[in-house]
Amino acid sequence: MRKVQTGDHVNIEYEGMLENGEVVERSSDTGPVEFGLGKNIMPPGFEKALIGMREGEEKTITMAPEEAFGPRDENLIHTVNRSVLGEKIQPKPGMVIGMTLDKEGPPHKIPALVTAVEGDEVTIDFNHPLAGKTLIYKLTLKAIKDPPN
Repeated sequence: MRKVQTGDHVNIEYEGMLENGEVVERSSDTGPVEFGLGKNIMPPGFEKALIGMREGEEKTITMAPEEAFGPRDENLIHTVNRSVLGEKIQPKPGMVIGMTLDKEGPPHKIPALVTAVEGDEVTIDFNHPLAGKTLIYKLTLKAIKDPPN
């Protein structure tokens, strides 16, 4: 029976949890995930764990932050004037907003978490919400496919 290797196209189901057991994401909410292994679509530890698996196999892995969504970076926390967000956005702590960034190429939109609002100053965190977290994933390999042409 065929084993997954880099370059294969895989179809998987998964459930991701924090160390305390809190579920942070699961494919049952969105359907199985299909992607090309080695294209850095998923975190490095996630992709590495799939190598060598067979169709129908299940595996539970623990990923340190470096193998998941990276460590938290305090340099990704910025305080901006409320006017930068435009008139339509009324920021509140806990709100996720889409920010357009222009860095090394075309502008792209990324999510940012509003962590504080004090007068006209808004503190925004650009870290991935799971950055700095150790994650536990239950993986089920549903299918191995040849890469699309």
